[in-house]
Amino acid sequence: MGAGTLIGLLHVTPKPHLRVVDDKLIFVKVHMPWDVLCTYAEVLHIKLPIQPNDLASRPSPWRFFSCVTKHFYPSEDKIGREADFYTAPFEKDRLEYFYVKDQDNFFTPSMRSRMAYYILNRAPYEIRGNIKKFGITKLLDSGVYKAAYPLHDCRFNVRSTELGSPNERLLLYEEWAHPKSFYKMQPLDLIRKYYGEKIGIYFAWLGFYTLMLALAAAVGLGSFIYGYHTQETSTWSKEVCDPNIGGAIVMCPQCDLECTYWRLNSTCESSKKLCIFDNFGTLVFAVFMSVWVTLFLEFWKRYQAELEYEWDTVEFLEQEEQPRPEYEAKCSHERINPITRAKEKVPYTACGRCIRLSLGIGTVLFWILLILASVVAIIVYRLAVFFAFSAKLRAQDLKELEPFREYVTPQMATTVSASIISFVVIMILNILYERVAIWITDFELPRTKTEYENSLTLKMFLFQFVNYYSSCFYIAFAKGKVVGYPKEPVYLLGKYRNEECDPGGCLMELTTQLTVIMGGKAIWNNIQEVLLPWVKNLIFRHCTQAGSEKVIPRWEQDYQLQPIGKLGLFYEYLEMVIQFGFVTLFVASFPLAPVLALVNNLFEIRVDAWKITTQFRRMVPEKAQDIGAWQPILQGVAILAVATNAMIIAFSSDMIPRLVYYWSFSVFPYGDHAESTMSGYINNTLSIFNIDDFSNFSRPHNTPYWFKNSSTCRYRDFRNPPGHHKEYQYNMQYWHVIAAKMAFIIVVEHIVYFTKFVLSYIIPDVPVHVREQIKRERYLTQVIIHEANLKLVTKRLKPPEDDEEKPQHPKGKEEKLELELDF
Repeated sequence: MGAGTLIGLLHVTPKPHLRVVDDKLIFVKVHMPWDVLCTYAEVLHIKLPIQPNDLASRPSPWRFFSCVTKHFYPSEDKIGREADFYTAPFEKDRLEYFYVKDQDNFFTPSMRSRMAYYILNRAPYEIRGNIKKFGITKLLDSGVYKAAYPLHDCRFNVRSTELGSPNERLLLYEEWAHPKSFYKMQPLDLIRKYYGEKIGIYFAWLGFYTLMLALAAAVGLGSFIYGYHTQETSTWSKEVCDPNIGGAIVMCPQCDLECTYWRLNSTCESSKKLCIFDNFGTLVFAVFMSVWVTLFLEFWKRYQAELEYEWDTVEFLEQEEQPRPEYEAKCSHERINPITRAKEKVPYTACGRCIRLSLGIGTVLFWILLILASVVAIIVYRLAVFFAFSAKLRAQDLKELEPFREYVTPQMATTVSASIISFVVIMILNILYERVAIWITDFELPRTKTEYENSLTLKMFLFQFVNYYSSCFYIAFAKGKVVGYPKEPVYLLGKYRNEECDPGGCLMELTTQLTVIMGGKAIWNNIQEVLLPWVKNLIFRHCTQAGSEKVIPRWEQDYQLQPIGKLGLFYEYLEMVIQFGFVTLFVASFPLAPVLALVNNLFEIRVDAWKITTQFRRMVPEKAQDIGAWQPILQGVAILAVATNAMIIAFSSDMIPRLVYYWSFSVFPYGDHAESTMSGYINNTLSIFNIDDFSNFSRPHNTPYWFKNSSTCRYRDFRNPPGHHKEYQYNMQYWHVIAAKMAFIIVVEHIVYFTKFVLSYIIPDVPVHVREQIKRERYLTQVIIHEANLKLVTKRLKPPEDDEEKPQHPKGKEEKLELELDF
């Protein structure tokens, strides 16, 4: 099958070119004539200009600072403002109603590429009996063609010498992708014009998300600074570090046999670091983030509505989107369309669809259970390694760690090593599941590309959610919660004793876990996104241009670039949504998460811009109305974030027990102080245990030299002391703390959810001026259709002799229909 056969079926002109370096490869340049463009513009319901926008634009609130803000926008001398038009779906028979100033520029390059790829995806190339083979995708998969891609209009760093070339790629590189332009706003209209709406909406969302992160980062940084300056003044931290208080408190072993007794002041440094994150500033910041995420989503809806109108995607319906070629190729069953009541071809019956979906759901559940199994394995690792670290890092003769002994505790060593292993497991499972998810989605055979991406998005996010966040959920809500007490500890799998938190809680371990996963993920993604494509292109250019001094044409230069994957921006969205989860779900334990996310996103925008502008072939433009399935996912994460942060403060932080002690148990009738104070908090929260009550399976083999003849040790819990008539049972303070935690969760959740509801209600999704423009455009479209129908009826009813008497006026190219409407 030759290339001419395929191209001939498209009614376009093929222009074969030999490769400059290697003449074994032939390039075929596809050109679309005017008639073909008009035909498929109507098929694809492409909206085109009918009249300039006559509504005054809303003045910018920053216009008074234009002398300053203009430096943060792309140069208007290079990238001018796009003309604003009212648009309507194109109809070939009503061409005179459209604003056709120049046929060569009437259809933008992204529209032309979109229509050409639509034709290529459906062009038949072989018919054998009842089997019809068609589509460039099939030919690419079978190796008949090496690639199919739109051409860039010039080199990214050299102006094109071709007459009439817009050099938009060069403009995007200089004003957007170049590192020197990192402080400038994005030229979204030019991005949309060059790459299509789908790419444009991604960068618009990423830029808006980054801008909103600046506010969250500022508040989070303020919370961190507040905690840093108050760490030395914290009463309970001072008590831990005090030699006469923390140094005199002997703690019980945290594992069986090999672990021994230890002094509380050995956790002095970790207690100080915990004060940075576990303070009232963090509580305020967590509540603020719950409101911030609502404002982010609501303001994004408004901004998205403006883009929908400006980019003509307001009425972009799923019915307008054509079926995928893979779907059409397997349509062998007939059914009655429930809407049109006409017969149509579908690839499967209702039973077959149910089977496909069941297999897909079952496979996803299997992999999620596999992730949970890996989490359990890491927990077992934590328990086993903590046993070893407790025996070694408490030893007094560990001279090689002397400068760092105050920082290297068994809990910290276990947490860091487990976090690194967890990150490695996450990356491996991601690689394996990615292929499985694509295979499942292909098997389900969604009808349109939007349905395909939405189905894959849901599968991948469910997996990534469990994969990335399961270890964090374990530390936040499970670790140290069910450990028993020294006489009757709780065991996992009947063998491994559950690990405990530090005396200050597990919040510091959760912070460490988040830091390792967020930092490792950002580094790994940058290596994948920047370094690998650059190295591949460098090697490819070196191998193909060695020994050749010929000038390489545009189409061959583009062929040497990296191809865009079938999923396009899917992984970019996935990366940002996972980051959004870290920023919102666990922000109560790590106020610096928005700061890290902001820094990462400032690089991410320019890295993505540099990547698609310089390292990748020009992607086929696609139309998109919004960010698709990611929108409800973000809303779900925002709702869940309120509950997780409230529960982190209640159960992972030590804030509620401190408040209960301060207001109730430091004063009469439970305490000895005359007024509320935090003095004595540490001694109050540590229960007493008689070492004679140790069982033979948990009694430590060795005791330190300073233990002397002590008969008791302390452990973190609220239980009655030995000799009490309810020995080792929960005391009254335990129930006060539990009640306070539950009350805190209920009150905070209701207040925040009510605030979110009010904000969602008072902030309209579509701005008023956009609504007016949409109504105006629809009115104009109806007027044009009415005028056209009226002219057609008048022409049919007109007597023939009137046409002969009426003088004829030749139609010129510049003749237009002018509509003057008064309101």
